[in-house]
Amino acid sequence: MSLLSKEKLFYSDVYQKGFNAVVINCDKSINGNFIVVLDKTAFYPEGGGQPSDIGKIDNARVLTVFEKDGIIFHETDIPLTIGDNVYGEIDFSHRMSNMQNHSGEHIVSGIIKSRLGYDNVGFHMGSEFITIDINGTLSDQDIDEIELLANEVVFKNLDIEILFPSESDYKKMTCRSKKELSGEIRVVQIKGVDTCACCGTHVARTGEIGIIKLISHQRYKGGTRISMLCGKRALFDYSNKNKNVYKISGLLSSKPNEIAINTENMLNENSLLKYKLVEHKLKLFKCMADSTPQCEKICVFEEDLNPTELKQLCQSLCEKAAFVLVLSESSESVYKYALGSLTSDISTLGKLLNEKFDGRGGGKGIMQGSFTGCREEIEEFFYAADQ
Repeated sequence: MSLLSKEKLFYSDVYQKGFNAVVINCDKSINGNFIVVLDKTAFYPEGGGQPSDIGKIDNARVLTVFEKDGIIFHETDIPLTIGDNVYGEIDFSHRMSNMQNHSGEHIVSGIIKSRLGYDNVGFHMGSEFITIDINGTLSDQDIDEIELLANEVVFKNLDIEILFPSESDYKKMTCRSKKELSGEIRVVQIKGVDTCACCGTHVARTGEIGIIKLISHQRYKGGTRISMLCGKRALFDYSNKNKNVYKISGLLSSKPNEIAINTENMLNENSLLKYKLVEHKLKLFKCMADSTPQCEKICVFEEDLNPTELKQLCQSLCEKAAFVLVLSESSESVYKYALGSLTSDISTLGKLLNEKFDGRGGGKGIMQGSFTGCREEIEEFFYAADQ
């Protein structure tokens, strides 16, 4: 029996949730799952930037679906028996979300093409966002205008038509993306908005998309990458962000529409405080150095010093000793360190300390890294070590 699935039910009715079929092949895959072929299927396979459908075939979970050489393969978690009559059930919430997002992408890409002349050169429906890669630069104003126009198309509730033109008729059509195609050609058309050859599934009318939201845009490979969401996924994204906005609003005691400027002010104040703190610490390090008598070695343990502060304190103390070791505990029994000298080579002493306390790090003039050990042992070894 031929493995070729003759009926692609997802094209005859994108709203079909279940179907009966016969299992014509089942093989174990290399990852331990099973690859099933049916005589007909309503499961859409991954392709054209759109993820596959998921769902169940009898008691087997359909994890992903793909097409190769005209054969549609269903990856399942348990095997199915060849020759059995089975019932396939689409996860329609997942299907509907994909249809909303793919249909929304057509509208956005069509508007960009008609108004700005740029092409969609990349499309991917990811787990977080849908991305569209445009071969031109879009401004913030362009993005706002495109989003508004796209949603106006949704509000008009236009038909989304599926056409099957002949090759000659297709060549005469004005399509957004003119591909060299042969055989049966499938074209998705929203009159006055977009006409494009496409193999994906789409809603029947634009009103079913619900809402189109352009989340962000950035420069990408000389053009623009747009991240967007449609329908239920856009609603969930808005709901989550709205909750976070009001939570931040409460924390800042700000109105929701003022949190951006108030956060910016808070960050500026925080930067100023950090600058002042650095100044005070430098004065403190100088006072520590001034109050330290001249000696051969100095070993100092200070709390909550970052690597920059360790180096600064070490440099200050190097005026008073031939060898200076400054440490600050970063976690239990792990110390960040700075080892320095203005007059002597520290490489030998640094090597000895690193070997003794499983140290990592290096440098010239000032060595920096980390030690693992107890404070008393590090201090004792440092003072006893020969340079």
